[in-house]
Amino acid sequence: MTATKGTTGVIKVAVTGGTLAAMGEVRSFNISESADTIETSVMGQTARTYVSSLTSAEISVDVYWDDADAAQLVMDAGAGIIFEWNPTGTGSGEKKYSGAANITSKEISVSFDGMVEGSFTAQVTGAVTEGAN
Repeated sequence: MTATKGTTGVIKVAVTGGTLAAMGEVRSFNISESADTIETSVMGQTARTYVSSLTSAEISVDVYWDDADAAQLVMDAGAGIIFEWNPTGTGSGEKKYSGAANITSKEISVSFDGMVEGSFTAQVTGAVTEGAN
């Protein structure tokens, strides 16, 4: 397996129904998926058993804040968005993750000796689609 640098990653977002646009000034992004389980243990067993149930996902992105970046400006708390996560870039055959989400938090941080930074988190609604460019 080849290690991949994160410098080629691209995030595209838009309000629901809009046209995807690449977000600028991205410092890091994350997609986290999980699955619930349902216990199926019965009397007489000596170990608990489970089956997979519903899945969920959350996305987050950290940026240097740019109030002229249209993609950053749609990331308001409560907004519905569509997204495309391209961890290794947008070249032909590169892996991508896409779906719809609702922004659950938006944070803009400012310090006298640093950059203005933004942080966004969203709860994915429905499944995350894994594909290729």
